[in-house]
Amino acid sequence: MSRRVQIQKNFDVLSPFVSILDKLLLTMVRTKPILTTLLGCSILVAWVCVPKELFSLAALRQVAQQASAFQHNSPGLSLFAYFFLYIFICALSLPGAAALTIVGGALFGMAKTTVVVSFASTLGATLAFITSRYLLRKVIQERFSDRFESVQRGIRREGALYLFALRLVPLFPFFLVNLLMGLTPIRLSTFFWVSQVGMLPGTLAYVYAGTELANIQNIHDIVSSKLLFAFAILGILPLISSRIVSILRTRKMAQQWNAPKEFDFNMTVIGAGSAGLVSAYVAAATKAKVALIERAQMGGDCLNTGCVPSKALLKTARIVAQSLRAKEFGLRSLCAEFEFDEIMQRVQRVIRRIEPHDSRERYEKLGVQCIQGDAEILDPYRVRVNGKVYSSKSLVVATGAMSTIPAIEGIERIQFVTSETLWELRELPKRLLVVGGGPVGCELAQCFARFGSEVTLLETASQILSKEDFEAAQVVRESLEADGVQVHLSTELNRFFIEDSEQIAVALGPDGEVRAQFDLALLAVGRTPRTSNLGLDRLGVQLRENGTIETDRYLRTTVPNIYACGDVTGPYQLTHAGAYQAWCASMNALFSPWKSFSANYRVIPRCTYTEPELAHVGITEREALSRDIDYEVTQYYLSELDRAICEEDTAGFVKVITPRKSGSILGVTIVGHGAGELISEFVLAMKKGMKLGSLLSIIHTYPTMAEANKFVAGEWRKNHVPTWVVKVAEKFHAWRRS
Repeated sequence: MSRRVQIQKNFDVLSPFVSILDKLLLTMVRTKPILTTLLGCSILVAWVCVPKELFSLAALRQVAQQASAFQHNSPGLSLFAYFFLYIFICALSLPGAAALTIVGGALFGMAKTTVVVSFASTLGATLAFITSRYLLRKVIQERFSDRFESVQRGIRREGALYLFALRLVPLFPFFLVNLLMGLTPIRLSTFFWVSQVGMLPGTLAYVYAGTELANIQNIHDIVSSKLLFAFAILGILPLISSRIVSILRTRKMAQQWNAPKEFDFNMTVIGAGSAGLVSAYVAAATKAKVALIERAQMGGDCLNTGCVPSKALLKTARIVAQSLRAKEFGLRSLCAEFEFDEIMQRVQRVIRRIEPHDSRERYEKLGVQCIQGDAEILDPYRVRVNGKVYSSKSLVVATGAMSTIPAIEGIERIQFVTSETLWELRELPKRLLVVGGGPVGCELAQCFARFGSEVTLLETASQILSKEDFEAAQVVRESLEADGVQVHLSTELNRFFIEDSEQIAVALGPDGEVRAQFDLALLAVGRTPRTSNLGLDRLGVQLRENGTIETDRYLRTTVPNIYACGDVTGPYQLTHAGAYQAWCASMNALFSPWKSFSANYRVIPRCTYTEPELAHVGITEREALSRDIDYEVTQYYLSELDRAICEEDTAGFVKVITPRKSGSILGVTIVGHGAGELISEFVLAMKKGMKLGSLLSIIHTYPTMAEANKFVAGEWRKNHVPTWVVKVAEKFHAWRRS
């Protein structure tokens, strides 16, 4: 067990005290506004009204002389009083802690003052930390939750290091560190022991200054440039230490695995899906020598079995559905005759048209050495493919994920497909059972229903698209049911069996047993990361509970020079998220430790391509509730939008979540025609820190679906115009008419 872990466990004995303190402070929560105001006023009065002359050298000497007599007569009592006075000043974030440290040094000497100040400052800082956490944290999170989330993720991962660095820099206000850290999720015990250790060097310096108080003639002797520079050096010591540890760790690993003196490549990428292709492209663009290893087809799932073929199939299904609505558009009839085999041939044509973008020929022209075969990672520097070993300075694992086959009784006896094998079909199933109500299940269920299949969808959750806004998911469900899909929610599939040559699924729903006969089952219950047979376990690369590769914010695994990106690490199994991760991972793999790029997932959009589409970015209303954010919802329905009325596509809405009394955009859900396109404007607004009201100043062409974004901003503005402004305007115009 490391010393740091042992120290942290020792401080866990404080948990009973913290529990009692929690209960006491929770009773104070109801009076937070009053407490916050009183605390703020007391600090302000102290800063404004306390004469600054009290902290001059002359005043310090005078105080030291007066206190010296009291200390001489009552040494124990004076030290006790000094201890609690120091806690009081630190807890209330009052000025004078540094000056009090100097006085203590003059009064009690180096050893006693160091011990007393070390513990008193830490206890006082901890009280200020707790006060900030209970009085300010919720307010700050509500107003700046979108921007504060990245800070909180950094603190969760490296909070002790950040705090230690701040404690070593006296130029950063002591009280501000306490208040700011109280807003973060750092543990109380971690805050305590890191503060205890981190403030010790500064304490020693100031106490020593106090012991030499009689010899100091000028304030610059205390805060001289040399002393401040020394403190600044102390402040960056944790970062330097971290870098040294990283270098030593890399060297140790190099010795352990016998790193080659020269490498064949700067970087080797395993997997030529979306993330792998971007990684290789970035490396080639920066003129690095890169190898790209792929066991199957270039382009991965997205090109061959995922995004591209599914969207091509959905387009054809949409045309078929439009033909059935002919009378809505003033047409007497419109017939869409088709053969399913020809539709699937068209899907393959689309794949072939896009294929050159991801082809081996293109990437070899860019300078990438493409290698086909199964990759086996021998050590952090070597990969074996087809019996040949290639060495590289760093590795990027981008092997993606595969469809999950659930362990259901009787599954081996039935005919089933997944989103990967579906594209081999050439005959439309008469009865299709879809297991799973996520994006893949919903898209393909609607698609096959429009082609004429009898579709039954089973979903274990209480709504389809369980990660999405409930109201938006309900709009999609109604659309699926209108197309003929039988949707069963809160239904657990138990087993399959065959009776009289009929394939039957047995599930348990809220109303009892559900039996569904089918000709083909589509399993869409999720995806499993491809990590087996790579050799990761032999190297000690850690996996998460869900099977994805554990990485830090730089996409670095537990082995320093091995990185991971895309579906194999998550947290999002989205093509565009994988591409973003790939850029970060490849840049870090190529330029670390000289330059590093951290992944920020605050603004990652997603879209389900049903009809209507459902797109989202940021947090949902459910997430806002779970985070205890005081939020409000602004909603605009597409039934009021001119272009939607013209297109006969009025189902859906735009829903924006903002903090109450603030226009900061926390999350957006759009369900409706073209939602995947409409969400981009909000993605840009959130990325650039624009408020919802700012969208009113953007001129949109008329009539377009994008006007819905402006109109929802208008709804928010209308709801936030102060009543007194309206009354004043009314009187003003009445005055001008007179």
